[in-house]
Amino acid sequence: MKTKISMIKNVSEDEEKIREAAECIKNGGTVVFPTETVYGLGADALNEEAVEKIFKAKGRPQDNPLIIHVSSKKLDLYAKEIPKVADELINRFWPGPLTIILSKKDIIPNVTSANLNSIGIRMPDNEVARKLIELSQTTIAAPSANISGRPSPTDFQRCIEDLDGKVDYILGGEQSDIGVESTIVDCTVVPPIVLRPGGITLEMLREVDPRIEIDKAIMEKPSENLKPKAPGMKYKHYAPNAKVTIISGERKKTIEKIREMVHYNIEKGKKVCILTVEENVDEYTEGTSIVLGSLSDLSTVARSLFEALRKCDDLGADLVFAEGYEEKGVGVAIMNRLNKAAGFDIINV
Repeated sequence: MKTKISMIKNVSEDEEKIREAAECIKNGGTVVFPTETVYGLGADALNEEAVEKIFKAKGRPQDNPLIIHVSSKKLDLYAKEIPKVADELINRFWPGPLTIILSKKDIIPNVTSANLNSIGIRMPDNEVARKLIELSQTTIAAPSANISGRPSPTDFQRCIEDLDGKVDYILGGEQSDIGVESTIVDCTVVPPIVLRPGGITLEMLREVDPRIEIDKAIMEKPSENLKPKAPGMKYKHYAPNAKVTIISGERKKTIEKIREMVHYNIEKGKKVCILTVEENVDEYTEGTSIVLGSLSDLSTVARSLFEALRKCDDLGADLVFAEGYEEKGVGVAIMNRLNKAAGFDIINV
């Protein structure tokens, strides 16, 4: 397959390129496009054959449901009912990095929802994404634009790396602002429950409904027979080729343990990367340190996380040691992604 690649610098000036990509969606094709969370791989959510192409391009398991992306807050075409709390969350956080799970109408094919009676819906806060959806005149099903299991792409070039020759069109834009996938809130249950943490934190959600909780299961290793209600719940995700281990606990003990493990493995001839923060980087004198951001602003860590995991592969790392974070605010989303990348291999010190 020959993939067309276009860079979008300005939505109004480059609208013809977006229109061309939208025609590709209308014709049952696949298009990679930027969003504020990560880059997405999209197809017409209402076209079964087109959606199948997403699974094929990514090598994605068929029981992993997709999220549909819309350019309007009017959801009557896709959702059977919109509970009051869902409406409040939509009005507060859309467009933005929040996916709402609602009971679906029959217009949504089973392949899109992984045979569930519900569907996740999101309105992205990215001009290119919304213009693509609008011009496509449909809703676009889109998981992250990477080979399944690999770190999600936040940069145009990483999409080319993974999917050139496997999709019809790649639309490039700026680097993703948030850096982790959207928060997913299941509004088919009372009270609503968070099935995937993201840039919209539990604290922010509770300003709308104080009863909202995080599903405890998402921070634990999932069972093999889990039927996931949202993307990212069941399978190992975000993993580089190197083995990732998280070391979590009090700062000094964490640094001490990582230094000890780095030294031991370098002595054995292993190439080691350390995922750290600005405040700690000078503590490591061996191995290759990759700075994610600052402890004073964990959104900088979230923004850099997936790119850092990919950089470990670029450097040919055998092992990756990652510092853990307090599970509070966006730290919950960071630890969720790190746990998935590490296959829940965590050392508490």
